[in-house]
Amino acid sequence: MTAQSGSDVMAFSTVKVLTTHQWNTGLFSFSVERPTSFRFVSGQFVMLGLMVNDKPLMRAYSIVSPFWEESLEFLSIIIPDGPLTSHLYKIKHGDEILLGAKPTGTLTMDALIPGKRLHMIGTGTGLAPWMSIIRDPEIYERFEHITVQHTVRQIEDLAYRDLLESQLANDPLVAAEAKQQLSYDQSVTKCPTWIHENRRITERIACGDYPLDPAIDRVMLCGSMAMIKETGAQLEALGFIEGAHSHPGTYVLERAFVG
Repeated sequence: MTAQSGSDVMAFSTVKVLTTHQWNTGLFSFSVERPTSFRFVSGQFVMLGLMVNDKPLMRAYSIVSPFWEESLEFLSIIIPDGPLTSHLYKIKHGDEILLGAKPTGTLTMDALIPGKRLHMIGTGTGLAPWMSIIRDPEIYERFEHITVQHTVRQIEDLAYRDLLESQLANDPLVAAEAKQQLSYDQSVTKCPTWIHENRRITERIACGDYPLDPAIDRVMLCGSMAMIKETGAQLEALGFIEGAHSHPGTYVLERAFVG
């Protein structure tokens, strides 16, 4: 998912950084200007990057912002020696980065057939697309109940925790709906002081503590390759069918991040 040639830069625009926020030593978020022509669907990703050694270095990033927001927000890990993030995490207000012209991705509502309950399962920065989707009024019309399931290693990895625990209490469009229909289910696997759920989502599904029924449940997956592949296999064994824009199903995953 990296732009390889100088001509690729023509597919991108240059935007200014508006805000940055470091959640911990390995995780940060940032917002940038949104071009007036930029349109996206909740759950999509876009290519982001910087000019490194006079070449555009790009990676796919899910959009955190709701579709109506005037700026674009993103969540990123920090890899000190990473080709892109070793530079990206140093950005500050007023700096410029590259923004892809065409958002895309399979984590959208039109890739799922109708159901009653939507489970958005993510690990680490796989939370990002869920933050966009849960602020889209359409999701509350399509599903009776929506769950954001976020698995991380440490408590400080629970980005946007306050916003999720408040059930979007101050959201201008969906506060009332989220209060009734949205649940936040987090699991912290490597913190001995965490007294709540500490198992990986795949363990919980395997033992039946996170029940899923293809007749009524719809599932979205985003995060580590290991989690997506293992959870996808579990869903298939339960009778779920992977969906896409051309043939909606009972669960979807983002293959751009799976490889």
